[in-house]
Amino acid sequence: MTLGLRITATDGAARAGVITTAQGSFQTPCFMPVGTRATVRTLSSADLEELGAEVVLANTYHLMLRPGADVVARLGGLHRFMGWDGHVLTDSGGYQVFSLSPHVDDDGVTFRSTYDGTTHRLTPEDAIALQEELGADIQMVLDVCPPLPSPPDVLRTAVERTAAWAARAKKVHRREGQALFGIVQGGVDAGLRKESAVRTVDVGFDGYGIGGLSVGESRPEMLGALDAAVAELPVDRPRYLMGVGDAVGLAEAVARGVDLFDCVLPTRLARHGTVLTSGGRLSLRSAACRDDDGPLDAGCDCAVCARWSRGYLRHLQMVGEPSGARLVTIHNVRWILGLVDRLRGAITAGTLATLRAELADVWSPAEKGPR
Repeated sequence: MTLGLRITATDGAARAGVITTAQGSFQTPCFMPVGTRATVRTLSSADLEELGAEVVLANTYHLMLRPGADVVARLGGLHRFMGWDGHVLTDSGGYQVFSLSPHVDDDGVTFRSTYDGTTHRLTPEDAIALQEELGADIQMVLDVCPPLPSPPDVLRTAVERTAAWAARAKKVHRREGQALFGIVQGGVDAGLRKESAVRTVDVGFDGYGIGGLSVGESRPEMLGALDAAVAELPVDRPRYLMGVGDAVGLAEAVARGVDLFDCVLPTRLARHGTVLTSGGRLSLRSAACRDDDGPLDAGCDCAVCARWSRGYLRHLQMVGEPSGARLVTIHNVRWILGLVDRLRGAITAGTLATLRAELADVWSPAEKGPR
């Protein structure tokens, strides 16, 4: 194992801790901003450092196509390429590939580039080799990510191929100091989730991703599948819920013992003028913001809230100024990182249940109730 997890506090099933890799260490629970093409849109690596990000996610699918993993390797690997001293996690590109209606067989997947339409082939072994070239601290195996809902036979095939591909990936992974995570699939079928988790753990990885959720299923369906998977994952390895970044989803997953998260939601919302605040989502396009001299969120400690008003940021949004998207992105990323800091602090203080209830009141009052 090239990665260690030290638990520093627990509150029920929730845990706070420190993950140590060859690159250094970072705290959990941890939210990873998504830097798809080796950058978080509108932000620099220096911005991310100031905002307190410790891990950034980059996308193998996009980087293999442009500029090419070989180019990144020649330019020193992702850390040097990005000018980023923190941690980098690369996903395998499987989610993006499977969104393109590719041809899938037992050996791998054939797909067309979203950039120029050229045909490419990706196998579990290819995904490992590409990520070793990219040089991330943590890489993910190639998995089969079916859409939801999917028929039982489609979910079964996805679980079978994901398990087989995980074993193949583990066999060829060689890069010293680079951790490798397996991925659990199974849709919202609790039995398949349990089976997939058991089979992935049997292969043995540095950590475990839980994929194929938050893709349109209901909250109870997501949490049921998550419960089934987490119950089979080892307590001494990190657990990573892939693609979840809403306030209640984060809180509920943390309460179930999940450590790592990523999602494009905070940055995508920012580019469209939607702000994350302690009172819920705020649309800067609302007429109520036009004459509002207050900050985006009075409780936020980001530089944007300290300097610019809602009225000014609404103006930038309405006239299409790129600086508007950048400033709201800075705020949203800081807000979501601050929320994870609060969740971590609540675990340490033993008050996570209170914070979960507060978040449910604001973000999904219709879902609030005994859990």
